[in-house]
Amino acid sequence: MSDPATRYTRTAIALHWLIALAVLGQIAFGWYLELIPLGAPPRAAVVNFHKSTGLVIGLLIVFRLAWRLTHTPPPLPESMPAWEKSAARVNHVLLYACMLIMPIAGYTASNFSRFGVKFFNAVTLPPWGVDDRDIYALFNGLHVGTSYVFVTLIALHLLAAAKHLIFPRHAILRRMLPR
Repeated sequence: MSDPATRYTRTAIALHWLIALAVLGQIAFGWYLELIPLGAPPRAAVVNFHKSTGLVIGLLIVFRLAWRLTHTPPPLPESMPAWEKSAARVNHVLLYACMLIMPIAGYTASNFSRFGVKFFNAVTLPPWGVDDRDIYALFNGLHVGTSYVFVTLIALHLLAAAKHLIFPRHAILRRMLPR
C-alpha cells in the first residue's frame, strides 16, 4: 500500500486531519456556547471566537474542496463490495455539502444580525445584510440543523473507519493515515 496511486496526497491527508479536528472542535464549541445564557458577559466573546474560527475553517474547507476537485483521489479497491463503495461516495458528498453549508449559513446569519462579525475582536467585517430577525433565524436554523446532520455523517464515517480498522480486508485506512 505504499504505491502513491493507492494513497491520498500529503496535502489531502493534512487537510483531512486538520479540518476534521477543527470541525469537531468548532461543533462542540458551538453547542457549548448555547449553554451560555443570552446577555451573560462571556457570551459575546465566545460567539465572536466561534464566528472567527468558523471563517478560518470555512476558508480551509474551500481550499480542501478545490484540492479535491483538482486531485483525483485513489480508487476504492476492486474487492470492496459495490454497496460499500456507493455508501462511501454518498457519505463523502454529504460531508462536503455540510462542510460548505455550515460556514456559509453561519456567516450569512451573522450578516442579518445586529451583532455582525468581529474577526478575532480585531476587525469588524462590514455587514452586507440588514438586521432582520426572520432571515437571521432562517440561516441560523440551517447552520445549527446542519451541525446535527454533520455529526451523524461524521459518526457514520467513523464507524466505517472502525470497521476497516477491525476488519482490515481492503487496507482502506492506510490511504488517509499520515506517513
